[in-house]
Amino acid sequence: MEAIVYEEFGGHEVLRHASGVAVPEPGAGEVRVKVAAVGVNPVDWKRRYGWVEEFYPTTFPAVPGLEFAGTVDALGAGVTGVAVGDEVFGWTKTGAYAEYAIAGTFAPKPAALTWEQAASLPVAGETAQRVLDLLAVRPGETLLLHGAAGAVGAVAAQLAVAAGVTVIGTASERNHAFLRELGVTPVTYGEGLADRVRAAAPGGVDAVFDAAGHDTLPVSIELLGGEKSRIVTIAAPDAAEHGIVFSGVTVEESVARRQLTAQAALVAEGRLRVDLAEIFPLKEAARAQEISESGHVRGKLVILL
Repeated sequence: MEAIVYEEFGGHEVLRHASGVAVPEPGAGEVRVKVAAVGVNPVDWKRRYGWVEEFYPTTFPAVPGLEFAGTVDALGAGVTGVAVGDEVFGWTKTGAYAEYAIAGTFAPKPAALTWEQAASLPVAGETAQRVLDLLAVRPGETLLLHGAAGAVGAVAAQLAVAAGVTVIGTASERNHAFLRELGVTPVTYGEGLADRVRAAAPGGVDAVFDAAGHDTLPVSIELLGGEKSRIVTIAAPDAAEHGIVFSGVTVEESVARRQLTAQAALVAEGRLRVDLAEIFPLKEAARAQEISESGHVRGKLVILL
């Protein structure tokens, strides 16, 4: 099969498009899928650099990619509740930048969802809900969301707004109109951010969701008056130095399957937006990761096979 592989840690140049890669075989309780679309995430290039070995130990040669949408191609022994030909989406065990992958946690893809939409949802949806739950944001509270226009930030913003939470979102000026469409009060990041947030939320901020990194933690701590228990980051590598919780991807199968199903229904019903930034063929995966690594991407980068 065709796949993107890398055999050492490094920049996007270590990624190569290969043919003749062995097709993975499903073991007991596993499902193989023919991949139709892949979501590109920051964790993909962080793994490529070797920065998240604590969470994702690497065996070379490695195939990148956590989330997929595709069609069930083969069933391992003992698999029930799914059939060859079913359209599904979720997480892979073997890497999604490939023609075939072994599915980990997955759920049925609603017919109303495109492949691109389905592949955009697992990581962003799971991460957004997990962090909102960790922060325990409640109706009537105010949430400061760093990186609100990104794939995770946009989903988190919509879920929070739907739950009755006021959301102040940091983003570049060009993304402010988009955030207003989501019900978010936008503020520009950078010098003077604390004053802009105070002006936007005169009653103060109750919790902070950092999906951006980029030195956001000191100002977040300042805005919460030194309180750190209601700040969670998914992007700041120096979180521990500041005494802040860093939350990595932790997919619990039963919870994640229910969550995937529920969020997919929201997208299908038009109650949750999944915006696409750019679509790439498999051979341009390195370029997709390069763009992701540059930051300031609005919406989701997707690889379409």
